[in-house]
Amino acid sequence: MPLRPRLVVVHRRSEFAELVERHATVGQAEFYLRTRGRDLTQVRAAHEAAARAKDLVVAAAPADWAVAQVERADLARFLFQREDRIVVVGQDGLVANAAKYLSDQLVIGVDPARGANPGVLVRHSPARGIALMLAPEKAKVAELTMARATLDDGQELTALNDIYLGHASHQTARYDLAAPADGNGRTDGGRTDGGPGEQSGRRPGRRPTREAQASSGVVVGTGTGATGWCASLAGDRGGRALPGLTERRLAWFVREAWPSPTTGRTLTEGIIEPGAELTLTVRSDQLVVFGDGLEADRLTALWGQDVRIGLAERRLRLAV
Repeated sequence: MPLRPRLVVVHRRSEFAELVERHATVGQAEFYLRTRGRDLTQVRAAHEAAARAKDLVVAAAPADWAVAQVERADLARFLFQREDRIVVVGQDGLVANAAKYLSDQLVIGVDPARGANPGVLVRHSPARGIALMLAPEKAKVAELTMARATLDDGQELTALNDIYLGHASHQTARYDLAAPADGNGRTDGGRTDGGPGEQSGRRPGRRPTREAQASSGVVVGTGTGATGWCASLAGDRGGRALPGLTERRLAWFVREAWPSPTTGRTLTEGIIEPGAELTLTVRSDQLVVFGDGLEADRLTALWGQDVRIGLAERRLRLAV
């Protein structure tokens, strides 16, 4: 006998709720903002819109369904099940936050404030989201590419937007970077005007495949992440073409590589094709690896450990 669905509503605590908690009352929160030339009107309106959308979704669940509401901060501790009907109410980033904890469940993104969000991942009004929740077989589904980082001790994490490797306190990260080859065996490594620490004795114009680097970190992004952090990084490099939303490729960027007698900046950007990986060997006491901005749920890579980043096998199934 098939199991009854469970509705799981993923949401994020609003700025309004955080302000009221910090200042104890609505009046004190309002006074705090007013003394700084701001008011509570827009923050409160966004809070109320999100609450209305969430309440509508919960109220639409059939009486024999179980219902769970999960805040962003609790995602790492929540156990999702295969029969779950997952509705994310909030901003695009909240879908990415939930994606790493899912398997093949369908995700329905509901935008509580149409026009306030880009709507890349939260594409539906509350009414449309409810209709798809009740009849998911009617949904058009896009399978979005995800990235995976794996440590040499077997630890791993996945991300929908991007994976970051760097120093926990944003100091200089030191590592050896091995660039992946493209489908023709060539290395796509970006710049060729590196510093004195780059490999010597190579032919003019030929890029190395491995380089010691000191930088503010490395970002690997998917087609979904191409509208976020990677869009900014690509723009700084003259507009490198980024993967599409469902395309099975990743883009990688080194942030602020520093040339020195022992470190270079030749390998600063590139593409990771299916079957290939970007490999980083840690040369700092420790570096952190996290996905989609969730720093609290991270891996710690110690000196000498290898971190491999490539395409994840699973994808996010998003109702579009």
